[in-house]
Amino acid sequence: MSAAPTVIPTNTFVAEAAGLILEQARKSIAERGEFRIALSGGNTPAPIYARVAVESHDFSWKSVRFTFGDERCVPPDDPQSNFRMARENLFVPAAVPGKSIMRMRGEIDPQIAAQDYQRQLDAIATSRGEPIYQHDLILLGLGDDGHTASLFPETAALEEMERGVVANFVPKLNAWRLTFTFPLINHARHILFLVGASKNPELIERVLAGDRQFPAARVNPVAGEVTWIIGES
Repeated sequence: MSAAPTVIPTNTFVAEAAGLILEQARKSIAERGEFRIALSGGNTPAPIYARVAVESHDFSWKSVRFTFGDERCVPPDDPQSNFRMARENLFVPAAVPGKSIMRMRGEIDPQIAAQDYQRQLDAIATSRGEPIYQHDLILLGLGDDGHTASLFPETAALEEMERGVVANFVPKLNAWRLTFTFPLINHARHILFLVGASKNPELIERVLAGDRQFPAARVNPVAGEVTWIIGES
């Protein structure tokens, strides 16, 4: 890692996170002509996405490419779908064009969906002469068991060293998930953990200290930055 993570405790969690996302977007577009962001799912980012939609009225979404760090294996209109949450809170309110959005196909066979997503990322990287698709910003959450994206403790995807997107079976959920792996995550320019005020402070401390029993502690970008925005009640 190029530097220790930046940790931002805040009682204006939503505003702080939305501001950082938009700041990174404008910086990336100014420097490279595009902004590549991977969204996270769950409940924590929903109000942040809504805030971004409100504050981005002057924004050129055609210069943004949205991907997803993970997805539940459900149809896109399912209440559990990460895509649906992003669509309702960000894509529709901000009128993001469909061609800016790369959806993980949670409704088809998980292995095929993961391969399809990998192919799409590889095709873009190849067309730009990049060895691997590089995100400008990847948003990540932190589960109570220390998982991030759908990289759960004691699951096969933790050991994946080559593929950037895999189908990962999670025994405790008895379900498949689609997820980015560490090789792809750790190639990002910037990683932003969004952690709400209800999260166990001891868990956060152990992850930040590098306790590798928690998958989130293995997020260690090769040459990128890591920021944690942590809500305070």
